[in-house]
Amino acid sequence: MTSLNVLFIGDIVGKPGIKIIQTFLKIIVENNKIDLVIANGENIADGKGITEKELRILNDLGVKVITGGNHIFEKQQFQTIAKNEKNVLRPLNYPRGTHGNGYVILELKDVKIAVASLQGRAFMPPIDCPFRTADWLIDKVKNETKIIIIDFHAEATAEKIALAHYLDGRVSAVIGTHTHCQTADERILPKGTAYITDVGMTGPYDSVIGMKKDAAINRFLYQTPQRFQIAEDDVHLAGVILTIDVSTGKVKKIKRVFFPEFETSWKGNESSES
Repeated sequence: MTSLNVLFIGDIVGKPGIKIIQTFLKIIVENNKIDLVIANGENIADGKGITEKELRILNDLGVKVITGGNHIFEKQQFQTIAKNEKNVLRPLNYPRGTHGNGYVILELKDVKIAVASLQGRAFMPPIDCPFRTADWLIDKVKNETKIIIIDFHAEATAEKIALAHYLDGRVSAVIGTHTHCQTADERILPKGTAYITDVGMTGPYDSVIGMKKDAAINRFLYQTPQRFQIAEDDVHLAGVILTIDVSTGKVKKIKRVFFPEFETSWKGNESSES
């Protein structure tokens, strides 16, 4: 194997996100000759967290690593998952002693791949430094593999871009998650690291980042807590495909995936006066 094709699926939101993966993942994998599927699953269980049920569904579909973020611990059941499932990741820069793994090394056709989850600190809960944690990770795995893929779960665009430039040439990819809105800035940085600010949401887009619109709007209008529920309609799958040179760990190509594409013209009934 000279190159590795990796599909990274953006934040899966609830049952609608699961359903579209069940429907189209096999086709995407076959059409793009995907060797490894990674998915962010921190919102897969009713919008926050993950349980054994969703974990088994993703495993059965061929997802090899599930990354997390600030919502990964929302379901109590994750405490057990974190202890027993090495391929389900919480952010590596959580405080020392937190249950679970922040990175994993896979072996695929005699090729080793490190996958890690990091969480940002700008406008997010204060945890350990993602930059210094990434340094630790690189030093930890450098004798095993040159292929390192990082899910950087962060709010601030500047923090994501800064980390990518800080790690350029030292990791294969920095894939942004958390904001649920896919950005159009996918590129390969000067020293060979692939980057996108946010890979996007796999879930319902007739929503406010996956949640039913009324509750989200009322939260902004009235500044009071609201009961969020998963939306259901206009479901899309978002991700990126990386083609990685196995010998160097550098990315040769990054391609955005967004399926189906948004409608760009209105199909409603327009009325006009005669």
